[in-house]
Amino acid sequence: MTIRSAAVVGTGAVGEALAGNLVKHGIDVQLASRDAEKNRQLAAKLGPRARAVETKAVEGVDVVFLAVPAAAAVAVLEEATGIKNAIVVDCTNPLTWDAGPVHAPPEEGSVAAQLARRFPGVRVVKAFNTFGAEFHGDPKLGATTADVYLAGDDAEAKRAVSELATTLGFEPVDVGPLRNARNLEALAILWVHLATVGGKGRQVAFKLLRR
Repeated sequence: MTIRSAAVVGTGAVGEALAGNLVKHGIDVQLASRDAEKNRQLAAKLGPRARAVETKAVEGVDVVFLAVPAAAAVAVLEEATGIKNAIVVDCTNPLTWDAGPVHAPPEEGSVAAQLARRFPGVRVVKAFNTFGAEFHGDPKLGATTADVYLAGDDAEAKRAVSELATTLGFEPVDVGPLRNARNLEALAILWVHLATVGGKGRQVAFKLLRR
């Protein structure tokens, strides 16, 4: 399948940057956020391909990006009852802070696995979670581009998200089944460490290199 429409739930820095990249590449975007005024302002800023909706009104899209705090992911899918046929891309990373970021996954091992268990009819892909908002908006990394790592059990869903990642300017890398989502969350925590207490700053991203 080819993704032509998307919903971005969460209009923080990541959600705004991701939505902007989607619109720039011709994808129609529904924006959902608990901050209704900010949501309307972002839709107006992004132009006619973007429209603001309530989370419960998200429907008719090919893919839903969860750009919310990890603890809110389950509640979002409980509220968004119109996305049964959509692919859900989990961009979240559960963490706490103890002199630096600490991975704090649910008992399932990752938020993506938690969502898959709670909503068995939803096709969950873990992706777009291992870099900051700066790369969601602009994937360029020197002379190359940032990687998007994808974990999931639905081959068609991963293929569709991979193709979309390429369209948005990323290099997609399939890292295997959904059980590997925990490894992507851990990699994201490492990125947060490097970008903050590690002193590398936010203009860094991971890249799989080949000889």
